[in-house]
Amino acid sequence: MYKKSVRRRRAVLAVLVGLSLALLTAYFGESASGGLHAVQRGFMQVLAPLQEGASRALKPARDLGGWIGDTFDAKSENKQLKKQVRDLRTRLAQAETAQRDDAELRALVGFNRSDVFPQGYEHIAARVIARSPTVWYSTVTIDKGSDAGLRSNQPVITGDGLIGKLSAVSSDAAQVTLLTDHTSGVSGQVVPDGANGLVKARVGDPTDLLLDFVEKGRPVLKGATVVTAGWRSSKLESLFPRGIPIGRVTHVDTRERELYQRVHLRPFADLRRLNMVEVLVPSGRNEAQRAQVIP
Repeated sequence: MYKKSVRRRRAVLAVLVGLSLALLTAYFGESASGGLHAVQRGFMQVLAPLQEGASRALKPARDLGGWIGDTFDAKSENKQLKKQVRDLRTRLAQAETAQRDDAELRALVGFNRSDVFPQGYEHIAARVIARSPTVWYSTVTIDKGSDAGLRSNQPVITGDGLIGKLSAVSSDAAQVTLLTDHTSGVSGQVVPDGANGLVKARVGDPTDLLLDFVEKGRPVLKGATVVTAGWRSSKLESLFPRGIPIGRVTHVDTRERELYQRVHLRPFADLRRLNMVEVLVPSGRNEAQRAQVIP
């Protein structure tokens, strides 16, 4: 019974295959106006409205499916783009930081090799790790401390000039009091004219320092350079060695009733953007001389 059923199915399949081959042969062998072509066109005319209606009926479903697929693709691409933007932003920040540090280190190296660098001192490079929380730019913190040989009151510079002194030192960090702090004071001298005074902060403006107590009548020209005076006596010596650049004269206040004239200067160092600095440490010989003259 089973074998008869199999033989019957095979016979039917063979007949269908034969009819298909015969129809295909006749279809491709006749002209475009033949009977088989006419039957095909008839079926197309009958089925075309049904196909169009089905296409219109299913279009919202297709559009919804496409919108859902596009939404998921867009979300995935959005996540990838956001990640790429974060990576690029991080790389850009790192590159800009490295470029800025490189420029500051080059300036420091140039200052160390110049004739302006004070004799009898060594330099210890450090990085700024914290800044004053106020808007007055009064202090910064560096990543070197007593373990590196730093002590209070040692001068701190950048490649542009003096920025302040160490005011507090721990084993691995130190606080720098900047020239813009109201407690800061540095003896300064205008070069080449030679007028002397005290450089101090002008509260509220970190780009404007004052050279105060300059004798009235002493000529001070706009654009002149102010450096540390580095005065010495038999008993005392300035904390800041002579000749470190501080700033450039912008204008002079002269009042008839005042005994002194007030000189305004712009610091060479940008005290609002400090990253790499150096601390001037007295060399062994200079340190011994200081111990002999300072009680």
